[in-house]
Amino acid sequence: MKSTRQAKECTFVTHDGVELFYRHWPSQTPTRGAIVIFHRGHEHSGRIAHLADELDLPEFDVFAWDSRGHGRSPGPRGDSPSFGASVRDVQCFIDHIRDTYGIAHQDMAVLAQSVGAVMVSTWAHDYAPKIRCLVLASQAFKVKLYVPFARPGLRLMRALRGNFFVNSYVKSKFLTHDAERQKSFDADPLITRAISVNILLALYEAANRVVSDAQAITIPTQLLISGADWVVHHGPQHEFFERLGTPIKEKHLLDGFFHDTLGEANRQIAVAKARDFILRRFAEAPQHLDLREADRRGATFEESATLAKPLPALSPRGLFWAATRLNMKIGGLFSEGVRLGHQTGFDSGSTLDYVYRNKPAGTGPLGRMIDKQYLESIGWRGIRQRKVHLEELLRKAMDTLHEAGRPLRILDIAAGHGRYVLEALAHTPHRPDSILLRDFSDINVRDGATLIREKNLQKIARFEKGDAFDRASVAGVQPRPSIGIVSGLYELFPENDMVRRSLAAMAEAVEPGGYLIYTGQPWHPQLELIARALTSHRGGQAWVMRRRTQAEMDQLVEEAGFEKIEQRIDEWGIFTVSLARKKT
Repeated sequence: MKSTRQAKECTFVTHDGVELFYRHWPSQTPTRGAIVIFHRGHEHSGRIAHLADELDLPEFDVFAWDSRGHGRSPGPRGDSPSFGASVRDVQCFIDHIRDTYGIAHQDMAVLAQSVGAVMVSTWAHDYAPKIRCLVLASQAFKVKLYVPFARPGLRLMRALRGNFFVNSYVKSKFLTHDAERQKSFDADPLITRAISVNILLALYEAANRVVSDAQAITIPTQLLISGADWVVHHGPQHEFFERLGTPIKEKHLLDGFFHDTLGEANRQIAVAKARDFILRRFAEAPQHLDLREADRRGATFEESATLAKPLPALSPRGLFWAATRLNMKIGGLFSEGVRLGHQTGFDSGSTLDYVYRNKPAGTGPLGRMIDKQYLESIGWRGIRQRKVHLEELLRKAMDTLHEAGRPLRILDIAAGHGRYVLEALAHTPHRPDSILLRDFSDINVRDGATLIREKNLQKIARFEKGDAFDRASVAGVQPRPSIGIVSGLYELFPENDMVRRSLAAMAEAVEPGGYLIYTGQPWHPQLELIARALTSHRGGQAWVMRRRTQAEMDQLVEEAGFEKIEQRIDEWGIFTVSLARKKT
């Protein structure tokens, strides 16, 4: 089909300074919104250009990118620094469209296929964007590899060889019945026929996480499933649909369709369903599920309630976790980190500071070996990445305030030892006017004050005891901070009323136009280990956590009077750090 809408060829700069290519088809009438399209693996925006016309939505701008390492975008073919980097590219692209073309997130519909659909599903889960709707076609949650034990084999080979590339076995005739599409695929020099094993394995890991936790996605969503797909398994797509957290969802099984759902011979069937869904969503106000009562009902409430319930002592699982606790006790005889966790709580500021320092210690070589293994657990690696992201966003907020000629006054209401705040100063030329660190723990106040002296920051920094949930105490801080920080605190308390009270206090404390840096924990692979085997700072009680989805956490922050403007998340999807601006 000959295009009647003319594309503009553009680039945008993503988070690490790389320029990615995209096509833009401007609306042919006053702009109603944007359709943002993400291509499947191996392909590029030129392969989905036909959709700009076939969707028949002239009142919408249409955008389609070449993902990193594909098409006309730079980078090794079929590779990326990480799958997480590519997901963050999605956020950068969406923000670029908003900032460049003046189209709000809530006026965007996102359409994605195959690997692109997994990338977008991960983005929707991790970043909780406020877009109008999602249309996902043939999500590649589980690729048919047709080789027994293929994934374990790839992991073993990567361990032995490092990163390498896997060529696609898929021939064009298994992608579509459209003969012209087959020919153009075979002749297209921009097709990326290989994928790096790093990205392939990360794709599986992200897909497993997102499918299992699809309840966190509350964006209105339509699934288009190809009925005769030779490339991906159907099962995870159906599982994803059933678990989706949005009440506005629909699924269409397209009989006889091959994997290239939106490039099939009779794709008008799929395209018409996508068009209809998008128009219905834009015919009504943006739909956002209210999650502020998720601490009283819903998936994460039920999950934490289950974890808090003791297991029968003589049941197989009860015996397993009893053995695990005994093993941790024995480990604490040798490992300094495990000993400290038992002594102060594995969620304490002291444990956190120990994890930040990341220097294995213990009794003899055995103790140091146990401690190294302990410090390399995925949760603690995520914590250290959270510190990196905290420091990055703190510096960003400081830079912005400095450029505006505003004072730099920092308040952290649950600082632990305050290490991430104090160490962030080493990498910025802007010296704060004041730093006030607060914590409820006498140990943290003592050790934090020591750290201030060690870094010779007594003239601008001080540490005092304070309750982060005492509204009057936090709100009354003087001088009023221009940057407020709350890190690693709300994740420890399941009740949203407590979080509301603390955020309201921060909103009163922070100057208008100032910033709030807050953290979240939308997912964790070790929840049961933590609940069954680790103790908290609250008198040795079990450390049972209730996860908050990113959407839930963002809603609580917005309710307090802040607007999220940036977010970071680690590669495993565990910890988020967000930067919000106080509304004026």
